[in-house]
Amino acid sequence: MKHTLHYIHDPFCGWCYAAAPLVRAARGVPGLAVVAHGGGMMTGSRRTPAVAMRDYVIPHDKRIANLTGQVFGDAYFDGLLRDPTAMFDSLPPTTALVALRTLVAADAADAAVLDYLARLQTAHYAEGRRIADATVLRELATGLGHDGAAFDLAFAQAKGAATDAHIAASRALLDRAGGQGFPTFAIETQKGLWRVDSSRFLGKPAEWADALKEVLAELGTVATDAGTEDAAACGIDGCAIPDSPRG
Repeated sequence: MKHTLHYIHDPFCGWCYAAAPLVRAARGVPGLAVVAHGGGMMTGSRRTPAVAMRDYVIPHDKRIANLTGQVFGDAYFDGLLRDPTAMFDSLPPTTALVALRTLVAADAADAAVLDYLARLQTAHYAEGRRIADATVLRELATGLGHDGAAFDLAFAQAKGAATDAHIAASRALLDRAGGQGFPTFAIETQKGLWRVDSSRFLGKPAEWADALKEVLAELGTVATDAGTEDAAACGIDGCAIPDSPRG
């Protein structure tokens, strides 16, 4: 029987991009299904022009790159973050992720969503693409082999109520797991839900995979990770980056 690793994230969360290698490693752990949940960090009044974020995010993005080896491209630093028309808006990419789930067979949906989320992150941070733009979201989907017309229809159907419900459910799961921001990882088994601290494994995906295997072996005997105020994470209303990640 497979257990579930819930991954609560946001496409504009830098620490979620830092954790992307951990997500890849988790997907290779036998007996573990990884499911992504978009928390809607930058929606509504929290939508922010990219240029307004530039001075704040650059030093922290460089720190993430040094810590994890994740790539931040010149097109992001000197292109997207200087683009006065670009917005950091979590709603469109979250809608695209909700839509992607409907385009493939049920048993392949989680993998398709994770593949697309990883592509969104690379497009944003490495390539400086505007992942809040519908045309870019479509191009990224077709680049992964999804039919463009089918994506357009699914995206239109996922707008509004379906995306709002997804974000609300993700926030409820975040609360149930005792998480305070993104990324939050929690393993769910028949014995309950356990939050797993990922920040001390940043840049160490093999060690993270081993830790997950240990949790699965222990199942209900592992304690929850209670206290993550100093963890490397984005808060639910935006990235709040500490001086150093937990160790």
